Amino acid sequence: MSAKFIGAIDQGTSSTRFVIMNHEGSIVASDQIEINQFYPQPGYVEHDALDIWAKTQQVMTNALAKASLTPSDLVGVGITNQRETTVIWNKDTGEPYHHALVWNDGRTAELAAQWCAKLGGQDVLRPVCGLPIASYFSVLKMLWLFDNVPGLKEAAEAGDAIFGTIDSWLVWNLTRDISPGATPAPIHITEPTNACRTMLFNISELKWDDGQIELFGIPKQMLPEVRTSSEVYGVCAPCTPLAGVKIAAILGDQNAALFGQCCFQTGQLKSTYGTGCFMLMNVGTKPVPSNSGLLSTMGYHLKGQPAVYALEGAVQVSGSLIQWLRDQLDVLDDAKDSEALALSVEDNGGVYFVPAFAGLFAPHWREDARGVICGLTAFNSKAHVVRAGLEASAFQAQELFEAMEADSGVKLSSINVDGGMTANGLFMQFHADMARVRINRPKYLETTAMGAAYCAGLAVGFWQDMDELQAKWAVDASWEPKMDLATRNKQFGFWKKAVARSKGWLLDDGKE
Repeated sequence: MSAKFIGAIDQGTSSTRFVIMNHEGSIVASDQIEINQFYPQPGYVEHDALDIWAKTQQVMTNALAKASLTPSDLVGVGITNQRETTVIWNKDTGEPYHHALVWNDGRTAELAAQWCAKLGGQDVLRPVCGLPIASYFSVLKMLWLFDNVPGLKEAAEAGDAIFGTIDSWLVWNLTRDISPGATPAPIHITEPTNACRTMLFNISELKWDDGQIELFGIPKQMLPEVRTSSEVYGVCAPCTPLAGVKIAAILGDQNAALFGQCCFQTGQLKSTYGTGCFMLMNVGTKPVPSNSGLLSTMGYHLKGQPAVYALEGAVQVSGSLIQWLRDQLDVLDDAKDSEALALSVEDNGGVYFVPAFAGLFAPHWREDARGVICGLTAFNSKAHVVRAGLEASAFQAQELFEAMEADSGVKLSSINVDGGMTANGLFMQFHADMARVRINRPKYLETTAMGAAYCAGLAVGFWQDMDELQAKWAVDASWEPKMDLATRNKQFGFWKKAVARSKGWLLDDGKE
């Protein structure tokens, strides 16, 4: 094999990256650019899909230049992406009909409540799609666009408007040859880890569910074809920065992190701390229903092998809370300063911060919750508030951890972590204190990009099997619990009390 490198597009909520890896699994070059965020109203979060595509092209070009490589040096490329974020565009012009509605956009909360009332509860669709009815998932975002973009529903019914999460949007553009008279048409596809976040995908049958599609009134022709997570789908068009490179993997970002952490065995678990917190456990080749507020979802699906399922806990606000403290309250000059400021006080001073800025995700699923800071006295300083902000991610992760053990019946002994917040030692130690298990941070923190690269590498024979990938995983640092149990239980109890205060804030009568 003449090509000696593999690429990964990592399109996230706040930025787009392109990473080039060698056969040893080391990153030889990368480039990252922030994407534009739009907040047209409180609770609304949008991205410009054209901006995402433009910056994806830019990071690919820049990374290749940094490594002095050409597209022919890459054996393939994998894609990982923010899930649920919804784009609808014209199949002929490539123009989106509206900004993309981002996964954490809360504008469909009222629509979710209406569907819950109509169908008789939040969980009635779980047996098919594994998900509760919530603003988080793509189908309600699609319905909002149909209701608010004139002519869009008709364009979809006519076959002119097509839908995709960001993976579909990127593959469509990567395979779109804009040269005059160019053929064939762009590829319109997705795979199970993204399809399952729409509420339209049957996770047991691994296909779009006709009953769900009819229920929500979605024109089926606008949906992408569902392929596996690891196979050669096509090649990048000549007009793109990766001309001729095979597109060989797609994984939603959290699923890519699960794969990049080499959680290949049933019962293995990873937790990612970025914008939000996302904890996934490999539960094997059959979906496991949740009775504890988690999501029954896809893990990954390699071509020629049984699909792997996961239990997932999703928290909307984790690392983004520290950014909010920096940008909105101006208590930090740099997010990196949070650890030092938090360590300047002995503890949280009785302060608990529930960052339910647009409701609570797992395990509560309360659209009516809002953020609260509890326990403030005249004694407290900004250091206590920042410390409470860091501890909030650990408390939220602990709620997910307990739900994982309850649903899976597995007593866990460790958690593999990744994401930007894992550089914060105070947070990592507090996380271990709450979970009462060892916390492992891997040697290579770019697990999301690695997961996409690993999947693509398997598809094209760059790596032979998962055992070869497993051998590359190594621990960089670990944290063991130190806090005494009584103190731990007291603090977690106060957290639960604060969460209860956040619920019901938006109820019309003002009562819980």
